[in-house]
Amino acid sequence: METKITQLLDIEHPIIQGGMHYVGFAELAAAVSNAGGLGIITALTQGTPAKLEREIVKCKTLTNKPFGVNLTFLPSLDPPDYAGLVDVIIKEGVKVVETAGNNPQKWLPKLQESNIKVIHKCTSVRHALKAQDIGCDAVSVDGFECGGHPGEDDIPNFILLPRAADELTIPFVASGGMADGRSLVAALALGAEGINLGTRFIATQEAPVHDNVKEALLAATELDTKLVMRPLRNTERVLSNAAAKRLLEKEAALGENIKFQDIIPEVAGVYPKVMQEGQVDEGVWSCGMVAGLIHDLPTVKGLIDKIMQQAELTIADRLRAAS
Repeated sequence: METKITQLLDIEHPIIQGGMHYVGFAELAAAVSNAGGLGIITALTQGTPAKLEREIVKCKTLTNKPFGVNLTFLPSLDPPDYAGLVDVIIKEGVKVVETAGNNPQKWLPKLQESNIKVIHKCTSVRHALKAQDIGCDAVSVDGFECGGHPGEDDIPNFILLPRAADELTIPFVASGGMADGRSLVAALALGAEGINLGTRFIATQEAPVHDNVKEALLAATELDTKLVMRPLRNTERVLSNAAAKRLLEKEAALGENIKFQDIIPEVAGVYPKVMQEGQVDEGVWSCGMVAGLIHDLPTVKGLIDKIMQQAELTIADRLRAAS
């Protein structure tokens, strides 16, 4: 299946693995790339340029296919060495960078001078247009269904994707609610050039997370996510667990007076405990509504092959029969 995204990124299938904290390690990125998609290493999980360099080098030993690095730009009193991270990405010949969070404009010239394609994650059409205006090569349009930060507009993909198609001239992929071949065909029909999978890739054999995390996803339904940190205008969709319940109780009790410091036990430094140690109730962790469509733990290749086969059958059989 050839689309503008497969051409832009030099990949076989229009499937991208989203950058995920304490999930986007070399093992998963390489497995996705080897299966014909685009794997992504998460830079902020590594934290320092030296650690990121080691992870990129490791990924190169596991695949000879293109892979990318996620760079999330966040406001912080003690920001990471973004300049050093960018230098490592360039030095190691990474072909694609997925940016998220704050405006990446400062870093675009340096990345693109090295022929690195930049995909920016956006939760609204206005943000996608801004990304296009500053020179991003593509965008990932994240609907309200997505795990992690869906923005504050609450627009689901059935509206957001065709709106993006109406406005954008650069290619975009659909993120949020993407799980299988039906998702891919629907995304293409709504104007996207491919799909971005996050939560679905956690529930695979190669995902370097604790089995408790994978089992929690298998047990969850589409009703088992919560939106937290809305009063702070930093909304995050997370798995419904004990920590999410505690956090929402604090939000209800403190109302408009709530501060980030009030919820530190539920949100700060919890990902290693959850993803690596399997303490799934220790804190809140990102999970999309797509959990309701996850019923197995395939290999990454098995998942991607199944997505493509189902997409082809859907186009050939169901859509053709309706024409």
